[in-house]
Amino acid sequence: MVLIFAETWNGTFKKSTFEAVQYGAQCAKSLGTEAVAVVFGAASDDLAALGAYGAQRVLHLTNASAFEPIAYGTALAALASQHRARLVVVSATANGKSLTPFVAGAWDAPAITNVLALPTSFAPLAVRRGAFSSKGLEDASAAGDRAVVGLVPNSVGLGTVGTQTAAVEAVETAAAGKSTSVELQVASGKIPLPEAERVVSAGRGMKGPENWNLIEALAQELNAGTACSKPVSDIGWRPHSEHVGQTGIQINPQLYIAIGISGAIQHLAGVSSSKTIVVINSDAEAPFFKAADYGVVGDAFEVVPKLTEALRAFHA
Repeated sequence: MVLIFAETWNGTFKKSTFEAVQYGAQCAKSLGTEAVAVVFGAASDDLAALGAYGAQRVLHLTNASAFEPIAYGTALAALASQHRARLVVVSATANGKSLTPFVAGAWDAPAITNVLALPTSFAPLAVRRGAFSSKGLEDASAAGDRAVVGLVPNSVGLGTVGTQTAAVEAVETAAAGKSTSVELQVASGKIPLPEAERVVSAGRGMKGPENWNLIEALAQELNAGTACSKPVSDIGWRPHSEHVGQTGIQINPQLYIAIGISGAIQHLAGVSSSKTIVVINSDAEAPFFKAADYGVVGDAFEVVPKLTEALRAFHA
């Protein structure tokens, strides 16, 4: 069996959950076993719909409380042991990253994090992962007959969605957490950065927060998320929830547009997995151009409005 942590946010699934379920289903197919999704707590979405992404069954832990890594990790490990699972798949969201080590510890299994592709082998498990803050690639293997995989969101993408449904089974968990949530602050924004297919990001080259309407207008035309460099969030021009880089959010979009960002190594570490990087900067010697697929040397206040206008005309 392959177990997949099917994470919910306010009772609903997001793209990273569907991606993890599809990944687990493909692993289960290769192993000749079934893919089983695990959902914790109340859910407003149709759990049976996870069948369209490859899950044969859904175990619904109906009495689970809000996310707590020790409780969830203990419960997942217990299910993995009970059903003699070969693999547990966890999407490397903020919650997933904190959950993975607790599952591995309670299940006494190796964990491979930052996974970017499907396994090339299952005996032993061998997968490609990001290393050195995503600046490099590493082929890793796990000894033994069980493992936990932390899948980077947007790394493998979503394949064809079917029409089948999964059987849903209600179960209860006795696992108790060690901490409680005191306050929850939800980041605003139309598109969560870890799931965004396209991201428009800007740095101090925008000269001030009052000019961010140019970034937001371009992002709207591209149906993209908005992001920023660390200095921009540090000085309060943009919220920290938009900070991408080594110490911020690591993203893997299909398209990353960097505007007025020099391209320090700490920033590159968080965005280097982007499939296509476009850099707009007035400094022709900016380090970011070395990592760019496409580069525009020019004033952002001239280039960005023209790009936005061209996209608007194209859409019309």
